[in-house]
Amino acid sequence: MKTVVISLGGSEIIPENVNSKYLKEFKKIILRNLKNYKIVVVCGGGSLARTYIHAIESVGGNIYHQSLAGINATRANARFLSYFFGFDPEWGIPHKIRILKKYLKKRNLVICGGLEYKSNQTSDSTAATIAFKLNAQFINLTNVKGLYDKDPKKFKNAKFVPKISWENFDKIVKKIKFKPGQHFVLDQEASKIIMKNKIQTYIMMNLKELETFFHGKNFIGTTIGE
Repeated sequence: MKTVVISLGGSEIIPENVNSKYLKEFKKIILRNLKNYKIVVVCGGGSLARTYIHAIESVGGNIYHQSLAGINATRANARFLSYFFGFDPEWGIPHKIRILKKYLKKRNLVICGGLEYKSNQTSDSTAATIAFKLNAQFINLTNVKGLYDKDPKKFKNAKFVPKISWENFDKIVKKIKFKPGQHFVLDQEASKIIMKNKIQTYIMMNLKELETFFHGKNFIGTTIGE
């Protein structure tokens, strides 16, 4: 049975209010495919994380405290999503890779947020690390179609990039300075992890494309790898 790690952006979970329509469809797709896949969903912090981080930054709080606040936001989103999926509250959500592996042996779906603190880390790099540890494919579900050669919100002539090598993607990411709560298709640390360990990575926005991926068909998004 193949294992897939999905980084679910916090902006998809709760952009302002809980994105119930999106999450109901996400839940259906995940549950439909558990007979063929083991799936780990890593929740981002989204607006909740950025709200916490900006508040701590506004009073001169250091990067470490900002990052911890962000991690706790991802865990809050993960706990909520586990309830949304109907998980027994006694399971909780794993905070360590060892516990995550233990859960995955007992069931085909595990939901988590950030694991143990590491510098310059977001939920994307957590998901990439988990994908490496589980020898899994990595999917980043975000609120953009995939990678563009420049910011499509600022440049109308931005070109969509359907496929790119690990090395060329890493070159693009390195030009962006890390900041807790940053918003990009994949963060710097995640890029290092997928390049070093040659993890096949996919970026997509539409849940229809996720279903298409699970069925082994061509999807609209960006593939990072060979």
